[in-house]
Parts: sequence; structure tokens; C-alpha cells
Amino acid sequence: MQQMVPATANGVPGAAPAAAAPWRASTRTCRKQQRLLHAQQQQPRPRVAPDGGLQHPILHTLTSSSPQSTSSLQCCSSSSSSVSPACNGSSSADELLNMQSSDEEDIHRLLLENKQRISIPDIDEAFFAEPGYAEEVPVRTSPDEGCPGCPVYVMLPLDTVWVVERDGRSMSVLKKERSLEIALHTLKQAGVEGVMVDVWWGIVERAGPGTYDFSAYKRLFYKVAAAGLKVQAVMSFHAAGGNVGDTCKIPLPRWVLEIGEQNKEIYYTDKSGYRNRECLSLGCDEVPIFWGRTPVQVYTDFIDTFCDKFQHLFGSVLTEITIGLGPAGELRYPSYPEGDGRWRFPGVGEFQCYDRYMLDDLKHAAQEAGHPEWGLSGPHDAGHYNSSSWETSFFTSQGGSWSTPYGHFFLSWYSGNLIRHTERILTAAHAVLNKRGRPRSLRVIKEATDGHMVYEFQPACHLGIKLAGVHWWFKSRAHAAELSAGYYNTRDRDGYKPIMELLQRLQSRLSFTCVEMRDCEHPPEGRCSPQALLQQVIDRAEEHGVPLAGENALQRYDDYAFDRITESAFGRNARAGRLEKVTFLRMGDLMFDNWDAFSRFLNRMRCTHT
Repeated sequence: MQQMVPATANGVPGAAPAAAAPWRASTRTCRKQQRLLHAQQQQPRPRVAPDGGLQHPILHTLTSSSPQSTSSLQCCSSSSSSVSPACNGSSSADELLNMQSSDEEDIHRLLLENKQRISIPDIDEAFFAEPGYAEEVPVRTSPDEGCPGCPVYVMLPLDTVWVVERDGRSMSVLKKERSLEIALHTLKQAGVEGVMVDVWWGIVERAGPGTYDFSAYKRLFYKVAAAGLKVQAVMSFHAAGGNVGDTCKIPLPRWVLEIGEQNKEIYYTDKSGYRNRECLSLGCDEVPIFWGRTPVQVYTDFIDTFCDKFQHLFGSVLTEITIGLGPAGELRYPSYPEGDGRWRFPGVGEFQCYDRYMLDDLKHAAQEAGHPEWGLSGPHDAGHYNSSSWETSFFTSQGGSWSTPYGHFFLSWYSGNLIRHTERILTAAHAVLNKRGRPRSLRVIKEATDGHMVYEFQPACHLGIKLAGVHWWFKSRAHAAELSAGYYNTRDRDGYKPIMELLQRLQSRLSFTCVEMRDCEHPPEGRCSPQALLQQVIDRAEEHGVPLAGENALQRYDDYAFDRITESAFGRNARAGRLEKVTFLRMGDLMFDNWDAFSRFLNRMRCTHT
């Protein structure tokens, strides 16, 4: 979107929202920043609440006049009959409902008092005074402007938002609310920039299609704003409980599972006929299985409703909406399901293309390729979940079927479907964020040939996806584990380039895992190379101008892991500034048990690493 307007005295129209620019600012801007810093330093420190916990002064003002309960909610584990059974907490149902009653005006006032609003910087016109200047001048709108280091976000627990049954009603609540509040303020004081939280499909839309309950998330964002933190919200269209580190079970919405009982083909299926109920198969993306609506339409309506509810926080609190595209919220097939015991590291995994929708599409693609015999099934010689690469005729380095014309056809179709799945959902999400009336921020300034300044705007809240760090078998020719996960990346073919091209076109960001891992930490028989894989992704992201964030795949607090994360952001194997931010997995008892080590890591990330 472009708007052509005459330049004002300071070079920016007064109504355009933007963050501080990375290029030269006027002396007036510097003085403004000094006054802001002084005001922040003069703010009262958190006080001690009656229960002994920290109480933020602004939060105290807002909560002291409202009957909001601060007691922790002790919830039981989820059962197969409901998202979550009734809990034995002391809060009554009316008190729990009152917890959700704060309105957006309180949040607006809170943000204003906490200096969290994005404002337009003064621009030095001399910077644009060169004759014939017509280059695009990038204006970074990240809230992390001016930070010499790499911002750190922290993932919140999977069950931060939970569902309880009480008096015949189900309601979403914040689990251990008081402890969460104290933890958020602790993170902020330690230098954390923001938090990442899963917005669970199975919780929000549990009551029925088109019936959304964001009340607990509204309260969560309120508390995050009170602590002065930002939020990266993950639209989690998958179930929790089947992946490494999952500490709770959150199924898909019950009405989705009921449809799945009648039509089991909506789930990813392996060659043995096992149905993976963690997420829906991309094969039914455009099939109207939900009473006339397709899965893509259901995902889009969910994202649209979320944006309608929280767009007033875009750019100030909500900085990114990450779209879940597969198992664990990552763009991949569920080819290595460790949670149910079918797969163990470093097995090559299995192709997930045996539901009816995928097989029908494969048959059609084979007929178009002139080889109908290629569309009867997936590869018959690809081994099983726990096979080694050299044990299979398909993945073996020398003469493997992956390098034959059939192998190229199948892998192109298999990985291409994953990219088309991404394109369908991201295109819809991009349209939602660019919907008329959504908050926008300044993206770039250009000078037109007639001397006018052209200002291009973008959504105030960024769009992003997650990519899995499938690093085992990376040192082999075929990269077997990546192929079964849907990344057609081999020693002779770059499988991440088409993904970056799509993200560049849709102005989306990328989060990538395994930034804490080193090659030497893995058994040689797995042919692992997380470092080389990360470097490849970094290089492709840089080539296409895709902002890249890093995540640790495992929760570690040893110096080797912290050294590797810091090195990935600044150091010897990645040039400074390559990672836009790092998201650390995850807030919880283990983090606070290792708080000294984590605090030292935060201090390193705040300073430019040389």
C-alpha cells in the first residue's frame, strides 16, 4: 500500500505511526529520548503486595478498585471427555467471570502511563538532501529500536490459559495467575523484551464453530502490558501433548474431533494407516468438511476474530502473529512423532501422504506428469520411522531412489504441497492483517520524481511462521529426515529458498529452532549438523530480506548452549545482527531454578557481541 503526501517540515506526516528510525535523527529527537529515559527512571518501583509478592504500581491502581481475584487456580489434567475437568480452586464462578471484565480503556491508559506507545521520530531532512536521491530508505518499526544487542523473548508455559468446568459451564482462565504476574515482572526487570504464547484452537473455539472465547487471553495481554512486555501470539491450530517437552494435553476442538470420527481421512496418515490427530492434513485444506467451510476458511475466521478483538494492541503490545502450519505449530509434516513412541532419534521418519485427499492429489499429479504408475502410493523403499539412511534404498547416498526421476517427482510434489499449504493460509492471514481499519506502521520512505515523499505502510503487527530445525542426516547427500518432514533440501538442492521467496512476497517473518545446538553434541551415526543447517537458513533469509528469529529446541542452561545461542546471534559463525531476536524455551520452575545462568545470558544478549 502506498500513499503520496507532501513532506512536512520534519519529513513525516503527523498521523503516520512509526517506531524510532535506525538512521540519523535530529537533536530534538535525542532530547526527547533523554526526557523519556529520565521519566522512566523516575517511575515508582514495584511495591510489595500484602501477600508478599511484587505489585506493579499501575497494576495496583487498576486492581485495587475492582473485585478481581488473584488466587492461583489449581487445575487437574485434561481428560478425554472434556478439555479440562472442574478444578478445586477457591474462586467462585462469579469471581472468575469478574476476572474477565476489564475493558480496553484500562489497557490504553496503562500503555500510555507505561510509555509503551509507538511514536513518530523526527527525521533529519539533510539525510535526503542529496540530488537525485531515490533509494528506498528502510524504517525499522520494531519495538527493539536502539537496542545494541539482540532482544530476547520467553515462551510462556503451554497451559498458561486453561479451561475449567464449574456449575455446568466451561470457562477459560489464567492458570496460577498470581505466580504468572510476578514472573512477568521478574522477566521484565531482568531485561526480557517480550513473551511468546500459544493461542489454542482447542481452547478458544471449544464451544462450537464460530464461537470464540478470548477472555483469558485478554486478561493475559493486560498483565503482559502491565509488566511492560511485548507479545508474540501463536495461532496454534494443533493439539498439545505429543511433542518433546509438552507438559499438558490440549486436544483439537471437540467438534473437530467428532468430524474426525466420521471422516478419519482429515488427519495425516502414514503407510501403516496410523492417523495422527495432532493437526489436520493439508490434503483437506480446500475441502468443505466443516458444514460448508474449509479448514483454511476456519483458520482465517479464527485469525480475523483474534485481530478484531486485539487490534488496539497491535504494535504496542502485540508485535507478531505467528501462524501455526502443522505439528508443534511448525511448517512440516508430522514425520517424526516421538510423543507416542513411534519414532526415536535419529530415525529418518516416514512420509505422511496416505490419507485419501493426499493420495487423490498424488494420483492426479502423476497423471499430469505422464506416469500414472507413480501415483499409486508413496515410496515403497523408504524404510520405517527408525531406519538409518543407509538402510533404505530410497535415502541411501549412492544410487538412492531419491535422486531418480521418480524420486524428484515425488519429493517435488510432497514438498510443493507443503509450500502451497503455507501460501493458502498466509495469503489469507496477510489479507486479514491488511484489512481496512487495521493499525498500520511506517515501513519505508521513498522520494518520487516530482519531489514528493512516498510513504509505504505495513500492518502494525507482523506476520510470521515457524520452521523446524531437522538437523539429523544433514551431512548425508539425501538429508533423509528433512525430506520426510517436507523440506526438499539435499546436498545438491536448496529446499529453503522457495520458502523464503514466499515469506518475502507476503512480508512475513520466520522463527527457526535449534540455535542452541552444536554438531559435536550429537552421535556421529546420525550425521547431524545443526550448525550448518542454521547457517544455510540464515544465508537464505538474508538473501531474501526475511527477518529471522531463533529458538532453542531443548530447554538448556549450560554455558555451551548459551554460548551457541549468543554466537548464532552475533558471533563467529553468524555476522552481527543476523537474528532479529531470540525466543527462549521456556518460562517455568526450571528457568527460575537456573536464574543466575539465565540472567548472565540476558546480560550478554543486551550488549553487542564482538
